[in-house]
Amino acid sequence: MKKQMNTPLFKALLEHNKKNPISFHVPGHKNGQNIQSEASHFFEQILKMDVTELSGLDDLHSPEGVILEAEQLLAELFQTRKSFFLVNGSTVGNLAMIMAACRENDTVLVQRNCHKSVLNALRLAKVRPIFLEPEYDHDWKVATCVNVDTVKEAIGLYSNVKAIILTYPNYYGIVSDLEGIIKEAHLHHIPVLVDEAHGAHFNIGHPFPASAVQLGADIVVQSAHKTLPAMTMGSYLHVNGHLVDVNKVKDYLQIFQSSSPSYPIMASLDLARKYLATYTKQDLDALQKSIKHFKAELEDIPGIKVLAYPNHQGDLLKVTIQTRSNFSGFELQKRLEEEAVYTELADPYNVLLVLPLLKEGQRYPFEVTARKIKKVCKNLPFHEQKSKLTMSNRKVSGLAIPYKEMDDLESMDVPIAEAIGFVCAETIIPYPPGIPLLLKGEEITIERVNQVQRLLETGARFQGGSLLTLGKVKVFKKQGCVKEQC
Repeated sequence: MKKQMNTPLFKALLEHNKKNPISFHVPGHKNGQNIQSEASHFFEQILKMDVTELSGLDDLHSPEGVILEAEQLLAELFQTRKSFFLVNGSTVGNLAMIMAACRENDTVLVQRNCHKSVLNALRLAKVRPIFLEPEYDHDWKVATCVNVDTVKEAIGLYSNVKAIILTYPNYYGIVSDLEGIIKEAHLHHIPVLVDEAHGAHFNIGHPFPASAVQLGADIVVQSAHKTLPAMTMGSYLHVNGHLVDVNKVKDYLQIFQSSSPSYPIMASLDLARKYLATYTKQDLDALQKSIKHFKAELEDIPGIKVLAYPNHQGDLLKVTIQTRSNFSGFELQKRLEEEAVYTELADPYNVLLVLPLLKEGQRYPFEVTARKIKKVCKNLPFHEQKSKLTMSNRKVSGLAIPYKEMDDLESMDVPIAEAIGFVCAETIIPYPPGIPLLLKGEEITIERVNQVQRLLETGARFQGGSLLTLGKVKVFKKQGCVKEQC
């Protein structure tokens, strides 16, 4: 523990700053001296640490000094074979781990409700993805996680699986039997790659779920900035075992990560690791007490329901409130923003709050927030909303058109209601959470059409689907037909 108190990279930056250095190197703000006056108040301190690969400050792409030491402390904390700092978010970690583990035409099992960065990696790798349908929770009205039986079914159908890519936890903090899936995969010598963007703090232990690292996943990517006190885009990548070549991971990180990595982001990762390593039982007790009190305040508000995790297993830092009025989740979120309460995301039924990982003695305006939510929900008529979404009965499915063939195909626009049976020519993603609803190259089903229409009705925002507001979607032309006849 004494070793974990050290923050080698952050300290090296402090020592550099003490020299009152004169900058004749990039970046152009020159340690904050060359910056517009109206911005200086906000930037002047942090820009003193926004430097480049100078003597004594090491190099992220070939670490030998303080960055290497900081990454070794991270690996020691998580008990991994090798851990890396990421400055381009979990996105770059997902790209690197998938490219390192997969080759062109490999059959890869992928959790259907994955992040868009996973899909981008699959396209770059030109693999053959087989999508695993998650379970659906009718109380939460959201897709959750893939279960072990679905994985077993997929492995039985495809004997040449080269990797399994999972998301754990889901955006709402719900977890699955990841340990069971990992054990099943390892029986077949299949590496398990986990996007654990929202679980960097799980290393604390009970009552938080176990981390994918602790459960034996082969590569795990974590967004430290989501729940630890790290800057945006600051993330970690951990390598366990020997099913994936760690040198390939290094190579792809050098390809995908910026050649000008941010020292403030890296320093914040160093500090966030220390924060996690020094988190005590007293800190955890104080946090649980604060969260329990906050949720009790919310539970007294008639217009909302505070959702409980299935089997009481999930992330303490996620609180999901479900509307019990005529408000959709999107409308409730908008009303909260009018009271300066900004939440992580909304869906047609729910609003998600991400709480801070506080230590003992730290305060957060939970009581003020509860009062504002109560004000927004005052006098709302009770109205239990029923889910209009239906999930696919197919637990295992592939793309209708391989990635390599898509670029040579023409597309056309059709009304959403008439798109059933066509192959989607664009990826449509409600954002947040950034989980694709329609995948480029997959057959459009009635279930997906219903989901898109429901989200449009309730005010969701999308990435992709540029014609959705016109009620249309892009599809690939069927072979041998013209647009007027398709």
